[in-house]
Amino acid sequence: MAIFSGAVFQAVRWRARRGLRDEVASFGAGDGEVATALQDEAVALRDKETSRRTGIRGETYAYWYLRRLGYVFVARNYMPRRVKGEIDMIGYDGETLAFVEVRTRTVRKEFTALPELSITREKQELLARTAKLFLMERRVAVCPCRFDVVAIDNEVGRPPVVRLHKDAFSPQM
Repeated sequence: MAIFSGAVFQAVRWRARRGLRDEVASFGAGDGEVATALQDEAVALRDKETSRRTGIRGETYAYWYLRRLGYVFVARNYMPRRVKGEIDMIGYDGETLAFVEVRTRTVRKEFTALPELSITREKQELLARTAKLFLMERRVAVCPCRFDVVAIDNEVGRPPVVRLHKDAFSPQM
């Protein structure tokens, strides 16, 4: 299985050699015209959709990156019923059950923050509650658990840079 995961990751990595994000030519007012509210809304929707696609591509990249490292996943995009919260990936790293949060940021000169710093205390608490619900719902026996963060820096025209933070935070469960 490691050979398959490694081969698929190489294919995903080759596809992302110029970044995870599609560069779309921006459109706006031309020839000094004032942009209308409709154009502004269209630009905002396009930017939101582009960010969503970049996030999905980042999660796919992280999935195969972790598979190559030996993770065995049992769930992706887990959302408990009737409760707010989502965990990007849940899988075993050896005997340890890892709840993985993926953060992808497109690198720009005006935004220099690291993606892993965007996980606030509230997000950590939400992940811990969601993980607890997962363990109860799936009736997982007592096993060591941890929260991992995969941070992906995506620079247009370059391959993504991945940082894996094992046991990134330890909320009380």
